[in-house]
Amino acid sequence: MAEAKAIVAVEELTFEKALAELEGIVGRLERGDVPLAESIAIYERGEALKQRCAALLAEAEARVEKIRLSPGGKPAGIEPLDVE
Repeated sequence: MAEAKAIVAVEELTFEKALAELEGIVGRLERGDVPLAESIAIYERGEALKQRCAALLAEAEARVEKIRLSPGGKPAGIEPLDVE
């Protein structure tokens, strides 16, 4: 007897786990062998996973810094990647 897989809250997933689950959902929907009601439910979860991935990427982007070089080409410090 196979054990049921526990559904983890989207907010608790790492980027990698959310992306892997999203890819699985896309594959299932593309095959077209999922009943309509289940298709709707997994599509909604897929949308939440997509938003989670986008939010985690935005957080990571905000933390990325680039190395600032002196006129002589030597590292002189760091600054945000996107200066507004």
